[in-house]
Amino acid sequence: MAGSGLANRLYRGEAGLDIIGKRKLWFGIAGALVLVALLSFGFRGFTLGIEFEGGNSFQVPASVGTLTQAEERVNTVLADDAGGVEVESAQTVGGGSGEFYEFRTAVLDAEEANAVKAGLAQEFGIAENQISANQVSAAWGGQYTERALLGLVIFIALVMLYLIIRFEWRMAVSAVSSLLLNLVLTAGVYSLVGFEVTPSTIIGFLTILGFALYDVVVVFDKVQENTRGITASNNQTYGEAANLAINQTIMRSINTSLVALLPVGGLLFIGVPLGAVTLKDLGLVLFVGMLVAVFSSIFFATPVLATFKDFEPRIQAHTKRVLARRGAIARGEVAPKGAAPRPTGGGEPDVDVENAALAGAAPKVGARPAAKRSGGARGGRPSGGGGNRPGGAKRR
Repeated sequence: MAGSGLANRLYRGEAGLDIIGKRKLWFGIAGALVLVALLSFGFRGFTLGIEFEGGNSFQVPASVGTLTQAEERVNTVLADDAGGVEVESAQTVGGGSGEFYEFRTAVLDAEEANAVKAGLAQEFGIAENQISANQVSAAWGGQYTERALLGLVIFIALVMLYLIIRFEWRMAVSAVSSLLLNLVLTAGVYSLVGFEVTPSTIIGFLTILGFALYDVVVVFDKVQENTRGITASNNQTYGEAANLAINQTIMRSINTSLVALLPVGGLLFIGVPLGAVTLKDLGLVLFVGMLVAVFSSIFFATPVLATFKDFEPRIQAHTKRVLARRGAIARGEVAPKGAAPRPTGGGEPDVDVENAALAGAAPKVGARPAAKRSGGARGGRPSGGGGNRPGGAKRR
């Protein structure tokens, strides 16, 4: 039936995806991806931009030829005037009549930079004032990184405080672990692929944290709603209620991600080829980070929360009661909730053994202790005098 398709069931929260039950699989995937990322950090490192590594940049008008032709001629000038230094990155910046090529090199001293600028003017047959030359110190990149790390620490501290007040500390730890996973995996993509890390990249890293946190809070809010007072009944475990919350919000997460990815993808895949190169670094990190956030918010944050809750004694006891009741139902010892009691051979209804045991485990509030009964006594009377008189005897 068309109405029973996966998309419709996802919208109604009836897809029945077992996310929590397969948490070991998601933890294994996350662990493998983190391991790959860490190995890439150690062996490949990052492709740092000129702002972090230090170096020189030269900008020439795009009218000198194609980017490839211009790069070859710049390398020729560098070989003659800068001791064999080569172009490390080349890109087209701007658009229309203001389009130019930017070439970045390793650090050059002032004399070499002036010689290269003069050589480029001669090589391309243009005035020297048409060439822009800049030098960036690596110290500036270090200061920028320190400020970004400080901002990250403050952001995480505020997030922890808010989530502890709004939910509980287990949800706060689960959400922050999801954010850290998001950062590590996004950085791993940058390291593996060799994307250049620039100040815009750092800004993008901090931006995707807010996006990922929003998605996690939406899921946790539903988890809290589904699990409120859950220990009062023996029909559902905490993990099952959390899994239901994921199913009920998964389409919202997907729709939010798509709505956010479409403009970022348009900027990256349409705007950059049309000349919006300056936004490439920011758009790239946002696109990668948002994709990773979909995985971390759905398949990692809530399973981590469910794992933390499994160590809580109250939840452990509740889970045992639920499983014990299901086992009793499977053996026919307990009637399912809402089912009519099944009569026994003697015509008496079956007793819910578990509920009776739970009810007898603690007396009701205000109940008096039961009096001890003597052997053969009935109705709480002593077995001796004061019992039933022999038949036919009259009271005097």
